[in-house]
Amino acid sequence: MTVAMEKPEKTGTVEPPAPARRVRTVNRAVVVAAILLLWLVLFTVLRGKQTLSLAAADLTDLHRWFNDVNDSIGADRNSNPLFLYFFNEIRLVIDTLVTFVQELISQPSADRPVPQIGWLGVVGIAGYVSWAVGNWRVALLAVAGFTFLGLQGLWQESMDTLALTLSAVFVALLFAIPLGVWAGLSDRFHRIVTPFLDFMQTMPTFVYLAPLTLFFLIGPASATIATAIYAAPPAIRITAHAIRSVPETTVEAADSMGATRRQTLLKVLLPMSKRTVVMGVNQTIMAALAMVTIAALIDAPGLGKTVVQALQSLDVGTAFNAGLAIVVMAIVLDRVTTAASARAETARGSDSPFLKWRRQLLAAGAVVALVLAYLSHTYVWAAEFPGDGGIGSSIAKTTADVTTWAQDNLSGLTNAFRDALTNGLLNPFQTVLTDSPWWLVGAALVAIGTVLGGWRAGVTTAVCVGLLVGTGVWSDGMTTLASTAVATVLVMLLGVVLGVWMGRSALVDRLLRPTLDAAQVMPPFVYLVPFLALFGATRFTAIVAAVVYAAPVAIKIIADGVRAVPETTVEAATSTGCNTWQIITKVQLPMSRGALTLATNQGLIYVLSMVVVGGLVGAGALGYDVVAGFSQGQLYGKGLAAGLAIVLLGVMFDRITQAAARRAGA
Repeated sequence: MTVAMEKPEKTGTVEPPAPARRVRTVNRAVVVAAILLLWLVLFTVLRGKQTLSLAAADLTDLHRWFNDVNDSIGADRNSNPLFLYFFNEIRLVIDTLVTFVQELISQPSADRPVPQIGWLGVVGIAGYVSWAVGNWRVALLAVAGFTFLGLQGLWQESMDTLALTLSAVFVALLFAIPLGVWAGLSDRFHRIVTPFLDFMQTMPTFVYLAPLTLFFLIGPASATIATAIYAAPPAIRITAHAIRSVPETTVEAADSMGATRRQTLLKVLLPMSKRTVVMGVNQTIMAALAMVTIAALIDAPGLGKTVVQALQSLDVGTAFNAGLAIVVMAIVLDRVTTAASARAETARGSDSPFLKWRRQLLAAGAVVALVLAYLSHTYVWAAEFPGDGGIGSSIAKTTADVTTWAQDNLSGLTNAFRDALTNGLLNPFQTVLTDSPWWLVGAALVAIGTVLGGWRAGVTTAVCVGLLVGTGVWSDGMTTLASTAVATVLVMLLGVVLGVWMGRSALVDRLLRPTLDAAQVMPPFVYLVPFLALFGATRFTAIVAAVVYAAPVAIKIIADGVRAVPETTVEAATSTGCNTWQIITKVQLPMSRGALTLATNQGLIYVLSMVVVGGLVGAGALGYDVVAGFSQGQLYGKGLAAGLAIVLLGVMFDRITQAAARRAGA
């Protein structure tokens, strides 16, 4: 009895657990706010000290070393074995491919004053291919679109752009599809290649140009190689995803029937992945078209060159006409490849009467296309596009008149809007970044990166800051950072408003999503033209263009995140008496924080790409450094360093926001 009283736990009774210690968590937003406040306090004391500013014509030792490397490579290009038997051979092969395609559809060959296939043949072949892989509506769009390019007076420029795009896509797919299949079949290779793909897709288009000109010179070869490298990651990633998405039971069934690894790949995996792979081709073509227009900076022929020259001379009418041609070509290529992916999904029942009838029509269509190609090869009237491009001249003149009217009548409104945003938000933020000591900015960025993304993001930020200092373009980098941050804030404000609206209303989603999809098809150059007309050649033009360029992807991500909030949760909040504003701010947005962070990630990358392109219209900073490096030989090294700085900013933004997105979704 005494024992029982001394040890009551043996009787089966359970003592109540000790109260758990309450762990206090600190809101990350509060910590970030504290870091910013401390930064501002120190800024007021240390303003103007150790800012690492550099005049436009000044060079650092790194820039001079880059110049020396460029000069030595130029001097040894025809004697160094690495160039003689590797880089020069690659350039020769690519040049041969591009020249062949150009002589086929855009440029006269040595013994002919016109291409091998003239405008009538190109239009006929484009219509037939669009019908064969899609449907008659897509074929009609292709015929109308290509004809419109000629009516604009831009037939040869359009065909040059198409030739470079097709050449680059061919080269990209030549290695992207096999690599994608390998990544789909091998977990190890997939883990190895994914970080490289992430890195390549975070780099703005400008970054690819300078290093490649170092090895392949300025011209179509460098443009094609840069385009192929830039356009390959979507195809690799999407092909790998397609292979890995095939049901495991299907693969096991093929194995049980004795299929070899090769047979499983060719008879099961690839056929079942056809639609997704074609979608990857679509993304590759769109990326290639965007890059080909940017590659005009390294003397790539085509529509991009027309746009660049017009932007540099502030000829808005010509820039708009050429930009419209780029949009038309992008829409046609996008619709054709999208229709091809849809047909890959539905193509079955080969013995149905409809498909037999369609095959007969396609055979007749092939004969018609061949006849048109023969006529365009034989007769000048079918080779040279008729007319003098009067429609294009009218478009350019009308655009110039509208621009003049807007500048005369809307300048008060546009200038007030520009000045309010510039003086109220952009200038103060840029001043804090550029006039703070470099180490203070670096410490603040590392601290913010650590708080938002964890210690790995903090380490990455520290490395990027250190390398950014080493590039010698710290001040220009901070100016670009300021423009990028301001534009991203505006993108997120627009994204939240429209994204929540789309996520809550199926009707609004159906109305807005096609427009957003179409906006993502257009290359970056196109966005600069209308805002150049409204705001002139200023950095504000680049910021507004960046907002419009990046907003569609952010809006769609936020809309999908809001729509993914369980309906039962929204109904429960409604039943407790919450109004619409409370449901949005207390339920849907907090539960969509992962989507919001991902939208910030994508918005930052898109904005950075566009802000850099804005160097063509007065945005200055790193974009101007890159452009100046192509046009002024003594600034080549500085332009190359600016390209490296852009990469570092992109990596830093991407690592912080991706880590924050993972933490928000955890």
